[in-house]
Parts: sequence; C-alpha cells; structure tokens
Amino acid sequence: MQDGDHGALERARAGDTEGFRWLVERHSRYLYGVAYRLTGSAADAEDVVQEAWLKAHRQLARFEARADIRTWLHRITVNCAIDFIRARRSREIAHDPADLVDGALAEHGADHQTTPERLAESGEIHARVTAALDSLTRLERAAFTLRHLEGLSIDEIGSALGLKTSATKHSIFRAVRKMRQTLEPFAREKVTG
Repeated sequence: MQDGDHGALERARAGDTEGFRWLVERHSRYLYGVAYRLTGSAADAEDVVQEAWLKAHRQLARFEARADIRTWLHRITVNCAIDFIRARRSREIAHDPADLVDGALAEHGADHQTTPERLAESGEIHARVTAALDSLTRLERAAFTLRHLEGLSIDEIGSALGLKTSATKHSIFRAVRKMRQTLEPFAREKVTG
C-alpha cells in the first residue's frame, strides 16, 4: 500500500471524512473501469461504484493494513457488480468494445500513438469485437467477462451467476467459441494482409 493510501486509510478509520474522500478520489476512476467492464453501462457502473464505496466504508475496520487497498477495493467492486448482474439477470449486458480493446492494449503495454492507420484499425477492431459480443447471450457475456476480463475462477463465476460447475464451464466454452468464430476471419486477414 502506498504511503498516501495508508495515511488516508488510517485517517478514515479514525472518522476523518477527508481521509476517506482522498481514497475515493484516488481510486474511483479505476473502480469505475472495473464496474463498467462487468455491467457494460455507464449508469450501472456508477451505481456499482457507489455501492462498493458504501461497503468499503462499512468494512474499513476489517481491512488489514498490510494488504493492498486497491486489490481490496477491486474485490469489493467485482462483488458488487456480480450482485448487480444477478439482480438484473433478465436484461442484456452490453459492453463498449472499444473500452475492452483499449483496456487490453493498456494492460499489455501497447503503444498508444495515434496514427491514421491505427485509428482505422481501431475502428475495424471495434466493429469486429462488437459483432463478436453481440453473438453472445447475456449469460455467456457475463461468464466470459468474469472469466477473461476479471480472472474469476469457475467456482466463483458459477456462484456469482447461480450456475452449477458444468453449466458455468459450458457458458464460458460457448462464449469463447462464438468469439473465435466471429474474430477468426479478422485475425487471418491481419496475418496475411
């Protein structure tokens, strides 16, 4: 945990609202990104982040100071998003493919220099990823996101979505197969082009 986080956490535990506000300002953008990837909606992500901060505030006393606060907040946010998805299971979960692609590029250290070629390729990737995600059912999309973007285990995903292990594996398998089928021609074009 960084010194600023540690100091703010200790102040927040002592009841100092400015300490907690500092944590909120420092980590909210990151938590919003996590929530957005899972819910696919700006408004829903904001609701999830608000709920996550409420839970974090209530659990401040239980946080072990030797742990990383960002990891702890990430876990709370993922849990809140899962609860949200469960509560709204009947509605379609849509993601902005550009955010998924940008997030993947950022995580892998890709150079973000903007060139006309890169912009054109980004638009093409966006369209292909949109088509791939549109081929998934809401359950497949949630399972795929939790597994491949959030790194949850099969058991965690099954528990979160109310599925048995075999149904969880099958949902992830179907999602990956559909994504591959939709994106494979594009990948072949890039390799041969």
